[in-house]
Amino acid sequence: MVTTCMHTLSTGVELECRTSGQPGQPLLLFLHGFPEGAFIWDALLKEFGSSYRCVAPNLRGYGKSSQPTAISDYRAKHLVEDLAALIAIEGAGNAACVIAHDWGGAVAWGLANRYPAQVQRLLILNSPHPGAFLRELQKNPQQQAASQYMHFLRRPDAPELLAENDWSRMLSFIQHSDGSLPDWLTPERQQQYREHWSLGVHGACMFYAASPLVPPRPGASEDELQDIRGLSLPEEMLHIPVPVRILWGDSDLALHPALLDGLEQWVPRLQVEHLKGC
Repeated sequence: MVTTCMHTLSTGVELECRTSGQPGQPLLLFLHGFPEGAFIWDALLKEFGSSYRCVAPNLRGYGKSSQPTAISDYRAKHLVEDLAALIAIEGAGNAACVIAHDWGGAVAWGLANRYPAQVQRLLILNSPHPGAFLRELQKNPQQQAASQYMHFLRRPDAPELLAENDWSRMLSFIQHSDGSLPDWLTPERQQQYREHWSLGVHGACMFYAASPLVPPRPGASEDELQDIRGLSLPEEMLHIPVPVRILWGDSDLALHPALLDGLEQWVPRLQVEHLKGC
């Protein structure tokens, strides 16, 4: 059975969590991306709750979790500290596995780097390692083009624009490339998403506004190009000492498979499985 609880963290943030299993069982932590919510993991929480303590939070800025208003409140450091504090409450010291998609994966990479003792292993679903993402945004025209949507989500009026026409723009983020909606996105599920987004999407957009990893615009000035070309990440922020398995849908419109190239330099204990047509 999946239940809901609210955890007040040592960071001062409250995270609304969907949970299954008993406290004291090995912890599985499930992290959603944009424009999702904790409810997307319910089937897996039901599947694994007999053997694990399963916890899926609405990340800071989503649902009924805390939604700070300042861009600085969504810097990677704070998002990672939220997860470390949540594991300390739920996991008796560490998580047996962190399962993370999209933005949840971006935070999970940081968690495994900064708090490796709290993560036994990491399972990443289509979320680029920060070193690879920076490299591709600097050098790969395909990835630069695929990431242009980030500029829209960084706009101050993005939350209002996303809510127009009964959230039609938001639904477009999870439709097929031909514009059709996937079979699993039933009218009932669409309504669940709309109710989730209606609680606020300002925080969700702040994840993009706070990130320094932004593609150059087409025809960008030399100064704008230098913003991304001159950016570097300290090598100590990129090393992931825990075992990592990546499941990568190769048909992702926003993230190209080239993001997997060269990961071994940062992730020595790595397994990658490509999912064709996904």
